[in-house]
Amino acid sequence: MTKVADNELSILEKRRVKTDWREHAQWRRENRHWLRYSGFIALKVMKRIEELGISQKELAEKLGCSPQYISRLLKGTENLTLETISKLEDCLQMDIIHKALKL
Repeated sequence: MTKVADNELSILEKRRVKTDWREHAQWRRENRHWLRYSGFIALKVMKRIEELGISQKELAEKLGCSPQYISRLLKGTENLTLETISKLEDCLQMDIIHKALKL
């Protein structure tokens, strides 16, 4: 190869965008079971905040978390704890998980 061709190849190599799509696809495959539930909860929460006419920022303030966390939650890829789900139910006055216990 000529020196010019080597130089052009090195420039192209530097511009190459490195992606981790394979790792991301593998992660989604490995976590598909809980991701399904997370997506379901995200849709229910989005619908409810629209019904109540509140913003994501207002929901974050009610929950005591950051607006960025609410954004991640609404993407349906956040692994939610039972505590977070319970707080969402209280703040939004809705049932996300049907009560299974009879008291």
